Amino acid sequence: MISRFIVPLLVSGVLTAAPALGDSKEMVIEIYRVAPGKHEEFLRQIALYDQANAEAGLPPRQLFVHQGGASWDFVILQPAHHTDEESDKLDAAFKKLGIPQGAKFFINFRQLIAEHTDTNVEATTAAEYLKKLD
Repeated sequence: MISRFIVPLLVSGVLTAAPALGDSKEMVIEIYRVAPGKHEEFLRQIALYDQANAEAGLPPRQLFVHQGGASWDFVILQPAHHTDEESDKLDAAFKKLGIPQGAKFFINFRQLIAEHTDTNVEATTAAEYLKKLD
């Protein structure tokens, strides 16, 4: 139900901001319901990941904070892919900042969330997408 109503609204509202998030038109929408009592820690982790992005020369994630309605807490919009060079820079920034990687990243981050979904999307317009049908 969240995806049916909230995600299309978020995507339609941020398409104009998508170029600021990088050159890729492939984006990931991540919907989080945070574990009880972990909201501040979650935000501090996301801020740390955004600091790694900055050190790697990448833009921060776009964060949406729940204000009322559905049961999600935070929605994040970010590029779905990085170039090999960007990934190398991110890896170096993660190491410098002491951010766990691999399985340790997964275990560490999952302690903060009760539920998570992500959806890959293409940032486009109706007119652009209709050209694919021609």
